[in-house]
Amino acid sequence: MKPQRSKTRIRLRTLCSALILCATATAASAADTSRAAGGVGRTSEIDHALLWGRSIDQVSSVMAMKLGFQVRPGRNPDGVANRYVRFEDRSYLELFGIERADAKMDPGMQADQASLHGGPGARTFGLRSSILEQAHAWLQAQGFAPTPVFTASPDDPDGDGPTQPPRWRLFAFERPVLSSHLFYIDYSTLEATPARVVDTRVAYEHPNGARALSGIWLLSADTDADRKRFERMGFSGATPIRFPQIAARGYCIPVGEKRLLALQPDGAGVAAEALRQGGPQLLGVSIEVQDIDRAQRRVERGYDATMSRYRGLQGDAFLAPTQADLGLLVEFHASGSGMACAARSE
Repeated sequence: MKPQRSKTRIRLRTLCSALILCATATAASAADTSRAAGGVGRTSEIDHALLWGRSIDQVSSVMAMKLGFQVRPGRNPDGVANRYVRFEDRSYLELFGIERADAKMDPGMQADQASLHGGPGARTFGLRSSILEQAHAWLQAQGFAPTPVFTASPDDPDGDGPTQPPRWRLFAFERPVLSSHLFYIDYSTLEATPARVVDTRVAYEHPNGARALSGIWLLSADTDADRKRFERMGFSGATPIRFPQIAARGYCIPVGEKRLLALQPDGAGVAAEALRQGGPQLLGVSIEVQDIDRAQRRVERGYDATMSRYRGLQGDAFLAPTQADLGLLVEFHASGSGMACAARSE
C-alpha cells in the first residue's frame, strides 16, 4: 500500500502545483489587462472636435467675429474646406464647410453629414494617444472593431516629405462605440523650421484669451451606455453630475487632465430639444480662458447680448448663445479651477 499512497501524494502535489500555476497565470493575465486598460486611459487626451458650418466662411466668421477666436488657414481638398482653432496645449477645433455640390468626403464625413443634412453641428471627436498601436490592439481585444490605422499621405503639403514619418496616424471604428463618432490619433514631430516656429506661436494668440479645449459634451438618450463603454475602453472614475443650465444630467468622465461629459436630458430644456431635433450629438465644448471677464465681454460684444455667469464643473463660467450659429454650445470657463471630475448640482 505504501507505493500507492506515494503515487497519490505525488498526484496531489502535481494537481496543487497546476492549480497554483493556473491561478498565478490568471492573476497575471488580469493584471496585464488592467495595466493595458490603464495604459490606454492614462496616455489618452482630448485632441480635437470636428465642427461643421453651413459653409467654411460662415463657421469661420462666427468663431472669429462673435466668439473672438483666431481661425487659422487650412486646405480645400475635393470640395471640403477646413480651418483650425488651435490652443497652446495642442488641442484644437477643426472647422469644416462643404464648398461644392460634388465634394468628395471620407466615410467619417459622410456619417456626420447623414446626421447634419448640411446644417451646422458636431458629431465626431478625437482622442490623442501616444501608444496608438497598443491602443488599437487592446481595443480590438475588447471587441470594439477598430479600423486599420490610416496615415497622412506621403506628399502631405503640411508634412516633412515622403522620406519622413507621416504627419499623423489614426484609426476609427467599424461600428459606433459611443453615441457620437470617435477616433484615435497621434502625430509625428515635425522639423522646427523658422516658419513653423512662428506659425505655432502666433496660432495660440486668441483675442478672447482661449487656452485649451478642456471638455467635450456628448448628448444621448442613454448616458449609462456611454459610461460603460468608456470604462471598457480604459476610462474609469465617472462621477454623476447635473447641468441645470441646459437641463441635463449624466456623468463626468476624466480623460487625462480634461473632462468628457456624457449627458442626457433632465426634463424639458436645451438638452431635450437638441436631442429631439438632432439626435445623439456633441452638444457642446468647454474652453479654458486666461481671463473670464475679458472673454465674456468679447463674446457679449460679438452677440450684442448680456450673458450670465454660473459656477460650473470647471469653475466660473458662462455659455455663449451659439446653438443657432454652430449647432453647438460653447462654454467658456476660468483657468486654474482644478481638473478632477466632481459632482455639482448648481
